[in-house]
Amino acid sequence: MTNHQKRLSVPKSWPVERKTNVFTVKADAGPHGEAGVPLVILLRDVLGYVDSKKEARYALSEDSILVNGEAINDEQRPIGMFDIVAFPGREEYYRVFPDEGGRLALTEIDEDAAESRLGKIEGKQQVPGGDTQLTLHDGTNVLVEDGSEYNTSDSIVVDNDDKSIVAHFPFEEGALVTAVSGNHGGKIGEIDAIDITPGSGSNTVGVDTDDGGFETVQEYVVVIDENFTGDDE
Repeated sequence: MTNHQKRLSVPKSWPVERKTNVFTVKADAGPHGEAGVPLVILLRDVLGYVDSKKEARYALSEDSILVNGEAINDEQRPIGMFDIVAFPGREEYYRVFPDEGGRLALTEIDEDAAESRLGKIEGKQQVPGGDTQLTLHDGTNVLVEDGSEYNTSDSIVVDNDDKSIVAHFPFEEGALVTAVSGNHGGKIGEIDAIDITPGSGSNTVGVDTDDGGFETVQEYVVVIDENFTGDDE
């Protein structure tokens, strides 16, 4: 099995130049599925902190890089939407956030904001014992005693230390959202309409933005809080 990935065929969300070289690094199995960007790409191609996989491997061996509060030792660990990448020694903290076109980018945040991360609920089921399991967009699971207030397409904020839920943002009209895929990726606005499609088709969402708004499918938007946009306002 090869450790290389052709640049021309990487997901559109990856922050890599497609025509500079034939190959780039392939992500290991892990969170975010095929959309996950190998950590070494962020360290080398985006931040410029290392020049090679070897240098990235050395930096990780020092436990100097945290992802969602945990020290990472795999330079090919997939990094994706809303992950928190922290460099405590540098006092630098970043949130992975969709940029224009849905391409993943690093938004600098403060240390307090790096203590938790946003997750979109994509699955909900009751488990033995009566608890409810919430499955997030990156494949991780969160258990809650009472799941009645949570629904798919809602977003929650999870503490990186004890994995508790510290905030909940329902998917509803008036909610602040960002588009993470499609032609409107990276745009932010408020939901002004949710149109339910009968049958198995995707629901559509109308989003009001400063430049007029757009319409997209429900799966392409994530409810956020203004504190998660990287703005200081």
